[in-house]
Amino acid sequence: MKTGKLWSILVVLLCTFCWQSRTVGQTPTPTPEIKSQSQTDSELNLIHLGDLIDVDVIGSIEYDWRGTLTPEGFLNGPEAIDERIVGLCRNEESVAQDIAKAFRKILREPKVIVKILDRSNRPNSTLFGAVKMPQRFQIKRPVWLNELIILAGGFTEKASGEIQIFRPGSLSCAEINSPNNSTAEKDINTRERYISARQDNGSQTINIRITDLLSGKKEANLQVLGGDIITVLEAAPIYVIGGVTTPRQIANRSQMTVSRAIAGAGGLSKDADPKKITIFRRAGSETKIIETDLDKIKANQTEDLILQAFDIVEVSQKGSVKRKYPPVVKVDDLNSENSSKLPLRVID
Repeated sequence: MKTGKLWSILVVLLCTFCWQSRTVGQTPTPTPEIKSQSQTDSELNLIHLGDLIDVDVIGSIEYDWRGTLTPEGFLNGPEAIDERIVGLCRNEESVAQDIAKAFRKILREPKVIVKILDRSNRPNSTLFGAVKMPQRFQIKRPVWLNELIILAGGFTEKASGEIQIFRPGSLSCAEINSPNNSTAEKDINTRERYISARQDNGSQTINIRITDLLSGKKEANLQVLGGDIITVLEAAPIYVIGGVTTPRQIANRSQMTVSRAIAGAGGLSKDADPKKITIFRRAGSETKIIETDLDKIKANQTEDLILQAFDIVEVSQKGSVKRKYPPVVKVDDLNSENSSKLPLRVID
Protein backbone atom coordinates (compact mmCIF):
# COMPACT_ATOMS: atom_id res chain seq x y z
CA MET A 1 0.00 0.00 0.00
CA LYS A 2 2.73 2.42 0.94
CA THR A 3 4.55 1.68 -2.34
CA GLY A 4 1.36 2.34 -4.35
CA LYS A 5 0.77 5.68 -2.64
CA LEU A 6 4.36 6.70 -3.28
CA TRP A 7 4.03 5.95 -7.01
CA SER A 8 0.78 7.95 -7.14
CA ILE A 9 2.49 10.98 -5.65
CA LEU A 10 5.40 10.71 -8.11
CA VAL A 11 3.00 10.51 -11.08
CA VAL A 12 1.16 13.63 -9.91
CA LEU A 13 4.41 15.58 -9.49
CA LEU A 14 5.65 14.45 -12.94
CA CYS A 15 2.43 15.59 -14.63
CA THR A 16 2.58 18.94 -12.86
CA PHE A 17 6.20 19.45 -14.01
CA CYS A 18 5.33 18.60 -17.63
CA TRP A 19 2.39 21.06 -17.65
CA GLN A 20 4.55 23.85 -16.26
CA SER A 21 7.25 23.13 -18.84
CA ARG A 22 4.75 23.51 -21.68
CA THR A 23 3.30 26.78 -20.32
CA VAL A 24 6.71 28.39 -19.73
CA GLY A 25 7.55 28.20 -23.44
CA GLN A 26 4.25 29.68 -24.53
CA THR A 27 4.01 33.36 -25.48
CA PRO A 28 1.71 35.14 -23.02
CA THR A 29 -1.38 36.80 -24.40
CA PRO A 30 -0.42 40.42 -25.05
CA THR A 31 -2.24 43.14 -23.16
CA PRO A 32 -2.83 46.51 -24.75
CA GLU A 33 -0.39 49.16 -23.57
CA ILE A 34 -1.99 52.49 -22.88
CA LYS A 35 0.26 55.53 -23.22
CA SER A 36 -0.50 59.16 -22.71
CA GLN A 37 0.22 61.69 -25.44
CA SER A 38 3.21 62.98 -23.43
CA GLN A 39 4.68 59.45 -23.53
CA THR A 40 3.97 58.58 -27.18
CA ASP A 41 4.87 61.96 -28.69
CA SER A 42 8.37 63.30 -28.41
CA GLU A 43 8.32 67.00 -27.58
CA LEU A 44 10.53 67.69 -30.57
CA ASN A 45 8.00 66.04 -32.90
CA LEU A 46 5.16 68.33 -31.84
CA ILE A 47 4.35 71.49 -33.78
CA HIS A 48 6.17 74.59 -32.53
CA LEU A 49 6.09 78.26 -33.36
CA GLY A 50 8.22 78.84 -36.47
CA ASP A 51 7.60 75.40 -37.99
CA LEU A 52 6.68 75.16 -41.66
CA ILE A 53 3.55 72.97 -41.90
CA ASP A 54 2.14 71.21 -44.97
CA VAL A 55 -1.55 70.24 -45.19
CA ASP A 56 -2.32 67.75 -47.97
CA VAL A 57 -5.98 67.03 -48.76
CA ILE A 58 -5.82 63.72 -50.63
CA GLY A 59 -7.24 63.95 -54.15
CA SER A 60 -7.50 67.74 -54.16
CA ILE A 61 -4.86 70.34 -54.96
CA GLU A 62 -7.28 73.22 -54.47
CA TYR A 63 -7.51 72.76 -50.71
CA ASP A 64 -3.87 71.98 -50.01
CA TRP A 65 -2.07 74.51 -47.78
CA ARG A 66 1.43 75.29 -46.56
CA GLY A 67 2.26 77.82 -43.85
CA THR A 68 3.09 78.51 -40.21
CA LEU A 69 1.35 79.17 -36.91
CA THR A 70 0.02 82.49 -35.75
CA PRO A 71 1.61 83.97 -32.58
CA GLU A 72 -1.42 82.62 -30.70
CA GLY A 73 -0.70 79.04 -31.84
CA PHE A 74 -3.39 78.60 -34.55
CA LEU A 75 -2.76 77.45 -38.11
CA ASN A 76 -2.51 80.50 -40.33
CA GLY A 77 -4.86 78.77 -42.80
CA PRO A 78 -6.23 76.92 -44.75
CA GLU A 79 -8.41 79.70 -46.13
CA ALA A 80 -11.15 77.29 -47.28
CA ILE A 81 -12.32 76.61 -43.70
CA ASP A 82 -13.70 79.13 -41.25
CA GLU A 83 -12.67 77.38 -38.05
CA ARG A 84 -9.42 78.20 -36.29
CA ILE A 85 -7.33 75.05 -35.85
CA VAL A 86 -4.96 74.90 -32.87
CA GLY A 87 -1.55 73.58 -33.94
CA LEU A 88 0.81 74.59 -31.16
CA CYS A 89 2.22 71.66 -29.19
CA ARG A 90 0.08 69.07 -31.00
CA ASN A 91 1.13 66.15 -33.16
CA GLU A 92 0.56 65.96 -36.91
CA GLU A 93 -2.13 63.29 -36.72
CA SER A 94 -4.37 65.11 -34.24
CA VAL A 95 -4.17 68.34 -36.23
CA ALA A 96 -5.03 66.42 -39.42
CA GLN A 97 -8.13 65.00 -37.73
CA ASP A 98 -9.36 68.48 -36.78
CA ILE A 99 -8.76 69.79 -40.29
CA ALA A 100 -10.61 66.83 -41.82
CA LYS A 101 -13.52 67.46 -39.47
CA ALA A 102 -13.68 71.10 -40.58
CA PHE A 103 -13.51 70.11 -44.26
CA ARG A 104 -16.51 67.76 -43.91
CA LYS A 105 -18.72 70.81 -44.27
CA ILE A 106 -17.64 71.20 -47.89
CA LEU A 107 -16.06 67.84 -48.81
CA ARG A 108 -17.24 64.26 -48.58
CA GLU A 109 -15.12 62.07 -46.31
CA PRO A 110 -11.94 64.14 -46.70
CA LYS A 111 -8.59 62.54 -45.91
CA VAL A 112 -5.92 64.92 -44.64
CA ILE A 113 -2.20 64.44 -44.03
CA VAL A 114 -0.26 67.01 -42.00
CA LYS A 115 3.54 67.13 -42.07
CA ILE A 116 6.13 69.37 -40.42
CA LEU A 117 8.45 70.27 -43.29
CA ASP A 118 10.94 72.55 -41.56
CA ARG A 119 11.87 72.81 -37.87
CA SER A 120 14.91 75.06 -38.31
CA ASN A 121 13.09 78.28 -37.38
CA ARG A 122 12.30 77.21 -33.84
CA PRO A 123 13.62 79.60 -31.15
CA ASN A 124 17.25 79.06 -30.18
CA SER A 125 18.47 78.82 -26.60
CA THR A 126 21.17 81.22 -25.45
CA LEU A 127 23.89 80.66 -22.84
CA PHE A 128 26.10 83.56 -21.82
CA GLY A 129 27.60 85.26 -18.78
CA ALA A 130 30.40 83.65 -16.76
CA VAL A 131 31.15 80.81 -19.18
CA LYS A 132 34.21 80.45 -21.37
CA MET A 133 32.39 80.25 -24.71
CA PRO A 134 29.00 82.01 -24.69
CA GLN A 135 26.88 80.77 -27.58
CA ARG A 136 23.45 80.00 -28.97
CA PHE A 137 22.06 76.49 -29.35
CA GLN A 138 19.62 75.07 -31.85
CA ILE A 139 18.13 72.13 -29.98
CA LYS A 140 16.97 69.11 -31.99
CA ARG A 141 16.98 66.55 -29.18
CA PRO A 142 16.43 66.58 -25.41
CA VAL A 143 19.33 68.30 -23.68
CA TRP A 144 20.01 69.24 -20.07
CA LEU A 145 21.69 72.20 -18.44
CA ASN A 146 24.92 70.48 -17.43
CA GLU A 147 25.55 69.40 -21.04
CA LEU A 148 25.27 72.96 -22.32
CA ILE A 149 27.62 74.20 -19.58
CA ILE A 150 30.20 71.64 -20.73
CA LEU A 151 29.75 72.60 -24.40
CA ALA A 152 30.32 76.24 -23.39
CA GLY A 153 33.68 75.34 -21.85
CA GLY A 154 32.59 75.46 -18.22
CA PHE A 155 32.40 78.34 -15.77
CA THR A 156 34.87 81.19 -15.51
CA GLU A 157 36.34 82.51 -12.29
CA LYS A 158 33.87 85.40 -12.45
CA ALA A 159 30.88 83.12 -11.78
CA SER A 160 28.91 84.25 -8.75
CA GLY A 161 27.46 80.84 -7.97
CA GLU A 162 24.01 81.47 -9.45
CA ILE A 163 22.45 80.55 -12.80
CA GLN A 164 19.34 82.34 -14.01
CA ILE A 165 17.08 80.91 -16.71
CA PHE A 166 14.43 83.07 -18.33
CA ARG A 167 11.84 80.82 -19.96
CA PRO A 168 9.36 82.58 -22.27
CA GLY A 169 5.89 81.12 -22.45
CA SER A 170 4.64 79.07 -25.44
CA LEU A 171 8.06 78.72 -27.11
CA SER A 172 8.50 75.05 -26.24
CA CYS A 173 6.19 72.09 -25.71
CA ALA A 174 8.40 70.06 -23.40
CA GLU A 175 6.91 68.68 -20.22
CA ILE A 176 9.50 68.47 -17.47
CA ASN A 177 7.27 66.24 -15.37
CA SER A 178 5.07 63.54 -16.84
CA PRO A 179 1.56 63.61 -15.32
CA ASN A 180 1.61 59.80 -15.13
CA ASN A 181 4.78 59.71 -13.08
CA SER A 182 4.07 58.75 -9.49
CA THR A 183 6.75 61.17 -8.32
CA ALA A 184 5.57 64.02 -10.54
CA GLU A 185 3.90 65.97 -7.75
CA LYS A 186 7.00 65.70 -5.60
CA ASP A 187 9.24 66.80 -8.48
CA ILE A 188 7.01 69.75 -9.29
CA ASN A 189 7.02 70.92 -5.68
CA THR A 190 10.80 70.62 -5.59
CA ARG A 191 11.27 72.55 -8.83
CA GLU A 192 8.91 75.28 -7.65
CA ARG A 193 11.58 76.33 -5.14
CA TYR A 194 13.78 77.42 -8.03
CA ILE A 195 11.15 79.54 -9.77
CA SER A 196 11.43 83.07 -8.41
CA ALA A 197 8.93 84.86 -10.61
CA ARG A 198 6.17 84.16 -13.07
CA GLN A 199 4.43 86.45 -15.51
CA ASP A 200 0.89 86.41 -16.81
CA ASN A 201 2.04 85.41 -20.30
CA GLY A 202 3.39 82.11 -19.01
CA SER A 203 7.05 83.07 -18.86
CA GLN A 204 9.08 82.34 -15.76
CA THR A 205 12.47 83.02 -14.22
CA ILE A 206 14.31 80.07 -12.67
CA ASN A 207 17.26 80.49 -10.31
CA ILE A 208 19.71 77.61 -9.82
CA ARG A 209 22.71 77.37 -7.53
CA ILE A 210 25.88 76.15 -9.21
CA THR A 211 26.72 74.08 -6.12
CA ASP A 212 23.42 72.19 -6.54
CA LEU A 213 24.18 71.53 -10.20
CA LEU A 214 27.72 70.34 -9.52
CA SER A 215 26.60 68.11 -6.66
CA GLY A 216 24.27 66.25 -9.03
CA LYS A 217 20.91 67.36 -7.67
CA LYS A 218 18.31 66.29 -10.22
CA GLU A 219 16.05 69.30 -9.70
CA ALA A 220 18.92 71.69 -10.48
CA ASN A 221 19.78 70.02 -13.80
CA LEU A 222 16.76 71.20 -15.77
CA GLN A 223 15.96 70.24 -19.34
CA VAL A 224 16.78 73.21 -21.55
CA LEU A 225 13.92 74.23 -23.81
CA GLY A 226 13.85 76.18 -27.05
CA GLY A 227 13.88 79.90 -26.35
CA ASP A 228 15.49 79.61 -22.90
CA ILE A 229 17.88 82.45 -22.04
CA ILE A 230 20.48 81.08 -19.62
CA THR A 231 22.72 83.52 -17.77
CA VAL A 232 25.54 82.36 -15.53
CA LEU A 233 25.61 85.40 -13.28
CA GLU A 234 28.92 87.13 -12.75
CA ALA A 235 29.98 88.17 -9.28
CA ALA A 236 30.30 91.89 -8.63
CA PRO A 237 33.95 92.92 -8.96
CA ILE A 238 36.58 93.98 -6.44
CA TYR A 239 39.60 95.83 -7.76
CA VAL A 240 43.13 95.28 -6.40
CA ILE A 241 45.69 97.84 -7.60
CA GLY A 242 49.00 99.39 -6.59
CA GLY A 243 51.82 97.35 -5.13
CA VAL A 244 50.71 93.89 -6.21
CA THR A 245 52.22 91.54 -8.76
CA THR A 246 49.15 91.50 -11.01
CA PRO A 247 46.71 94.39 -10.50
CA ARG A 248 43.36 92.96 -11.47
CA GLN A 249 39.63 92.62 -11.00
CA ILE A 250 38.55 89.84 -8.63
CA ALA A 251 35.08 88.33 -8.32
CA ASN A 252 33.45 89.11 -4.99
CA ARG A 253 32.24 85.80 -3.57
CA SER A 254 32.68 83.58 -0.52
CA GLN A 255 33.38 86.50 1.82
CA MET A 256 36.45 87.86 0.11
CA THR A 257 38.88 89.36 2.64
CA VAL A 258 41.70 91.87 2.19
CA SER A 259 44.44 89.25 2.49
CA ARG A 260 42.70 86.87 0.07
CA ALA A 261 42.17 89.64 -2.47
CA ILE A 262 45.83 90.62 -2.37
CA ALA A 263 46.88 86.98 -2.70
CA GLY A 264 44.51 86.65 -5.67
CA ALA A 265 46.34 89.52 -7.34
CA GLY A 266 49.64 87.66 -7.13
CA GLY A 267 50.72 88.94 -3.75
CA LEU A 268 52.86 91.97 -2.93
CA SER A 269 55.27 93.43 -5.45
CA LYS A 270 58.86 94.33 -4.53
CA ASP A 271 58.05 98.00 -4.00
CA ALA A 272 54.87 97.36 -1.95
CA ASP A 273 54.35 98.83 1.50
CA PRO A 274 52.22 96.25 3.33
CA LYS A 275 51.57 98.60 6.24
CA LYS A 276 49.60 100.98 4.05
CA ILE A 277 46.54 99.31 2.56
CA THR A 278 43.68 101.59 1.55
CA ILE A 279 40.12 100.47 0.78
CA PHE A 280 37.89 102.83 -1.19
CA ARG A 281 34.25 101.91 -0.64
CA ARG A 282 31.14 103.42 -2.16
CA ALA A 283 28.67 104.73 0.37
CA GLY A 284 25.83 106.32 -1.58
CA SER A 285 27.10 109.43 -3.29
CA GLU A 286 30.23 109.50 -1.14
CA THR A 287 33.34 107.35 -0.89
CA LYS A 288 34.42 105.85 2.40
CA ILE A 289 38.17 105.41 2.95
CA ILE A 290 39.34 102.57 5.20
CA GLU A 291 42.98 102.10 6.23
CA THR A 292 44.45 98.75 7.27
CA ASP A 293 47.80 97.00 7.74
CA LEU A 294 48.56 93.68 6.03
CA ASP A 295 51.41 92.86 8.48
CA LYS A 296 49.03 93.23 11.44
CA ILE A 297 46.44 91.13 9.66
CA LYS A 298 48.95 88.29 9.22
CA ALA A 299 49.96 88.60 12.88
CA ASN A 300 46.28 88.44 13.94
CA GLN A 301 46.62 91.89 15.51
CA THR A 302 43.81 93.41 13.47
CA GLU A 303 40.75 92.19 11.64
CA ASP A 304 41.02 90.86 8.12
CA LEU A 305 38.18 92.96 6.72
CA ILE A 306 35.55 91.40 4.48
CA LEU A 307 35.34 93.32 1.25
CA GLN A 308 32.17 94.47 -0.48
CA ALA A 309 31.20 94.67 -4.13
CA PHE A 310 33.05 97.36 -6.09
CA ASP A 311 35.60 97.99 -3.33
CA ILE A 312 38.95 99.24 -4.57
CA VAL A 313 41.91 97.86 -2.61
CA GLU A 314 45.09 99.84 -3.14
CA VAL A 315 48.41 98.58 -1.80
CA SER A 316 50.70 101.54 -1.28
CA GLN A 317 54.02 101.60 -3.11
CA LYS A 318 57.20 102.99 -1.62
CA GLY A 319 57.66 106.62 -2.59
CA SER A 320 54.06 107.04 -3.76
CA VAL A 321 51.82 109.88 -2.61
CA LYS A 322 48.75 109.01 -0.59
CA ARG A 323 45.52 109.43 -2.56
CA LYS A 324 42.79 111.74 -1.38
CA TYR A 325 40.31 110.47 -3.96
CA PRO A 326 39.57 106.97 -5.23
CA PRO A 327 41.39 105.93 -8.41
CA VAL A 328 39.46 105.57 -11.64
CA VAL A 329 39.02 101.93 -12.67
CA LYS A 330 37.13 100.40 -15.57
CA VAL A 331 33.89 98.75 -14.53
CA ASP A 332 32.99 95.87 -16.84
CA ASP A 333 29.52 95.78 -18.30
CA LEU A 334 28.15 92.46 -17.08
CA ASN A 335 25.56 92.42 -19.86
CA SER A 336 27.82 93.44 -22.72
CA GLU A 337 27.23 90.31 -24.81
CA ASN A 338 25.07 90.74 -27.88
CA SER A 339 23.27 87.41 -28.13
CA SER A 340 22.54 87.84 -31.84
CA LYS A 341 26.29 87.83 -32.56
CA LEU A 342 27.05 84.70 -30.54
CA PRO A 343 28.04 81.57 -32.50
CA LEU A 344 25.25 79.07 -33.15
CA ARG A 345 25.73 75.40 -32.30
CA VAL A 346 23.31 72.70 -33.45
CA ILE A 347 22.58 69.90 -30.97
CA ASP A 348 21.13 66.87 -32.75
